[in-house]
Formats: sequence, structure tokens, C-alpha cells
Amino acid sequence: MPSSPLDAKRVEAALLRYRIAAFVVGISILVLVCVGIPLDKAGGHPGIDQTLGFVHGAFFYPIYILLTLDLARRTRMHPVQLALAVVFGTVPIVSFYAEHRTTQFVRERLAAPADGSTI
Repeated sequence: MPSSPLDAKRVEAALLRYRIAAFVVGISILVLVCVGIPLDKAGGHPGIDQTLGFVHGAFFYPIYILLTLDLARRTRMHPVQLALAVVFGTVPIVSFYAEHRTTQFVRERLAAPADGSTI
């Protein structure tokens, strides 16, 4: 692996934390939209909607934002790309695409030569 201006071990650790949080947020919002809300609106059973909605909004998503900010700082991510990653993390199914693109970006940054030259 070519040398990189980024601290590869710390970036990889931040990427792993980000990916776990992205999957947790993506799955929880998918469960909310596909299970919790329909059960609440159609069946009158607000349990999943209320409980998971609170946990998602109060814990999962703020942690996701903090871990995305940490990853962005470590990889010198452009602010627009950071904003898109945070916003797309709120959209069911699109959140998984955002995680994939962010992971791809980070791995490309790690593989880039330290002097910025290309072959």
C-alpha cells in the first residue's frame, strides 16, 4: 500500500466506527418506515414507532453524525460531501448508498500517493 498523508490506522478505525453506525442508523430507519409507522397508523400499535423512533432520534443518529464528523476530519472530506453523507443518512435505503460511497472515498484517499502525484 502506498504511503499516505493520512494516519491509515486511525482512519481505518474511524471508518469502521462510521460504517457500524451507518448500518445501525440505516436498519433502524428502515424498520421504522417499513414496520413501525405502518403498525402505528394502520394497526394502532405505536410501540415500535415510539420506542425505536426515540432511540433512533436520541441516540443512533447523533452518534452517526459525530462519527461522520470524526471521519470527515481525519480524511479532510469536503464540507459538501460531509453534508451529503449526514443528510443521506436519514433517507431509508439511500443511507446504505451513502455509506458505500463514503467508504469508497476513504479507501481511495488512503490509497492515494502522499505527494498527490498520479501514475
